[in-house]
Amino acid sequence: MFAIVRTGGKQYRVAAGDKIVVDKIDGDAGASITLGDVLLAGEGSDLKPTDGLSVAAEIIAQAKADKVIVFKKRRRHNYRRRNGHRQQHTILKIVSIGA
Repeated sequence: MFAIVRTGGKQYRVAAGDKIVVDKIDGDAGASITLGDVLLAGEGSDLKPTDGLSVAAEIIAQAKADKVIVFKKRRRHNYRRRNGHRQQHTILKIVSIGA
């Protein structure tokens, strides 16, 4: 069985046992959470109703993404700015999809 869930403004296709990387969700490693915003669910090509359906997940780790360098330059104006950013992520393992 698979489901499409929305978290952090993005949508993910998940099934039991999958690991996904989502935007930061509060919680410690090992904590259980439920993703209640299920948009679509089904098995194979059959779709199932999503009323009261939720996805149970376990937080594996809180991590950071690779550093992204932001470099700004204006020619002939002696203007250079270098900045970096590391996005916070949460790694989830999908435990089950059910009511």
